Amino acid sequence: MSAPEEEEPIEVRTYVVPLGRTRVASRKKRAPRAIRLIKEFARRHMKAEEVKIAPELNEFIWSRGIEKPPRRVRVRMEKYEDGLVKVYLAEEGQ
Repeated sequence: MSAPEEEEPIEVRTYVVPLGRTRVASRKKRAPRAIRLIKEFARRHMKAEEVKIAPELNEFIWSRGIEKPPRRVRVRMEKYEDGLVKVYLAEEGQ
C-alpha cells in the first residue's frame, strides 16, 4: 500500500491576524473565540468555505490558557484545489 500523494497548494499567503476582538468576550471564552476569528479571517481573505487549523497553531493560541490568547498571530494559509484552506503558524524569519 503506497502513501497518498501530498497535494500542492494552489495559493499560499502569510497574514498577521489581529485577535484584539477576543477581549470583548468574557475571560473564559477568549481562546475559543480566537480560533473562530482565525477561521472567519481565513474564509474572508482566502474565499473558502472549509478551513482547517493546524495543531501547532491551536496549541500556540491556547499556550497561555483560555483567558489570555495572544493579541495577534502570524499565520501561513494554503489553499487547495478542492477549496480547502489549511492555516499554519508562520515560521520565524518570513
